Amino acid sequence: MKPFDENGAFCPTANGDGLRRVALRGAAVTMLSQTAVFAVQMLATVVLARLLTPADFGLLAMVTTFSLLLMNFGLNGFTEVVLQREDVDHRLASNLFWINVAMGIVLAVGFAAAGPLLAWLYAEPRVIAVAGAIALTILFTSVSVEHLALLMRAMRFADVSANQILARAISVSVAIVLACMGSGYWALVAGAVALPLATSAGAWIWCRWIPGLPRRDDRTIPALRFAIYTYGCFTVGYFMRNMDNLLIGWRFGPEALGLYKKAFDLFTIPVEVSAPVTRVAVSALSRLTGDSARRGRHLLGALAPLAFIGMGLGVNLTLIGKDLLFLLLGPQWKESGLIFTFLAPATGLMLIYLVQVWIHLSIGRADRLFRWGIFEFTMITVLFLLGLRWGPLGVAAAWVAYFCVFTIPALRYAGRPAGLGVASIVDAVWKYVLASALAGAASAVIIRGLPSFSGASGPMAALMRIVMVSIVFATLYLCAVILFHRGLEPIRHVTRLLRDIVGPAPLEPVSKA
Repeated sequence: MKPFDENGAFCPTANGDGLRRVALRGAAVTMLSQTAVFAVQMLATVVLARLLTPADFGLLAMVTTFSLLLMNFGLNGFTEVVLQREDVDHRLASNLFWINVAMGIVLAVGFAAAGPLLAWLYAEPRVIAVAGAIALTILFTSVSVEHLALLMRAMRFADVSANQILARAISVSVAIVLACMGSGYWALVAGAVALPLATSAGAWIWCRWIPGLPRRDDRTIPALRFAIYTYGCFTVGYFMRNMDNLLIGWRFGPEALGLYKKAFDLFTIPVEVSAPVTRVAVSALSRLTGDSARRGRHLLGALAPLAFIGMGLGVNLTLIGKDLLFLLLGPQWKESGLIFTFLAPATGLMLIYLVQVWIHLSIGRADRLFRWGIFEFTMITVLFLLGLRWGPLGVAAAWVAYFCVFTIPALRYAGRPAGLGVASIVDAVWKYVLASALAGAASAVIIRGLPSFSGASGPMAALMRIVMVSIVFATLYLCAVILFHRGLEPIRHVTRLLRDIVGPAPLEPVSKA
């Protein structure tokens, strides 16, 4: 794709009636691609969990807890600038590109130099060499941010998705080959470095754009200010999501961190699969800036299927969590299975909670998102400190407590400038929350009533429990949803979304290749 024409203007994208279908297709493509990415990652997890130890994973997590924050400097900030602004052209994109690359170099060098400080923090000397290698991920990521953002602005989500899948496959292959050769934790390090390198190479191939030299442009400073606000929001949220890793690694060491991190990574798979949809949603909703009523309808329409799927998935994973992790990772990861069952109940609420990001960014209020991020960081840190005395299980329980208490306040705060009331939000989700809770309780009672079934051991017994419990819960959950809605409207709604996604292509041009 060539994103700019001969005059430097951005090529047109779909609008009007075609925007909804393009957005839906983009969401579908990104979710399917993320499912494929995590299928590849899951295969790697199953293999690597049997070739490496929890301490190997924990050692890498000690470093990436900090490096991922720096690696996302451009991904979270500059990407949103390209998606949200109406007047992005070749000159502005070039300026943003060079700013991002310059910061990538500075941050990579700084992180490599901070290796001894991390080693002191964790009392683990191996961290120094790992930090030096992982610093390359910061630099490699910075050179692809603008290219990927331009592809997303042009609604070329299939290209972005193909690039993600290929890069993940390369990363996983490198890690598995080196692990089979006995490289230990260096196999994980090499796979982590290979991922942004392959991603950047693919981004330049898919988006055929050569940045120009930096030039004076009055739009650069406001765009940079918006990017910094957005990255500030990400930074606060990042520390919230990674303070648990820091505390567990500091207090209990790499093995405990490895066990917790593996459970947490599996817990967040639904969010990671749907994360690219945020970019689709922001790109589409930003085009409805002048139509708050229509934007509100779209947001509420998105909340309902998220609640339908997320609440059911979360409760089902709670019921089968131990068996699932035993089957995927093996017996040495038994403690991860217990941690996972503590985390899983928050899956649906976490999906709903993230809709607040759509609202803030689509209306250009990154400042409000930043202020909320400071609040959520404070609250979750307090909960982590309270739960730390009970180890990783206490930290996992803190996550669930946070989402139970603050999901509705977060959406209310985000929706205020957009004219989205809390009553309409609650009305869109409460029936799914109640249906999942009742179906989960009933399923647990049924399972406990079959002691020979629940007490059997071994991989085959675990697989049978996963299948049977999932069937029982899904049946009860769908019945409860139909009962509370007094009909099949939720199922029809999902069906209509699928029909719109796979229907005839829109006539409006999406981009010029």
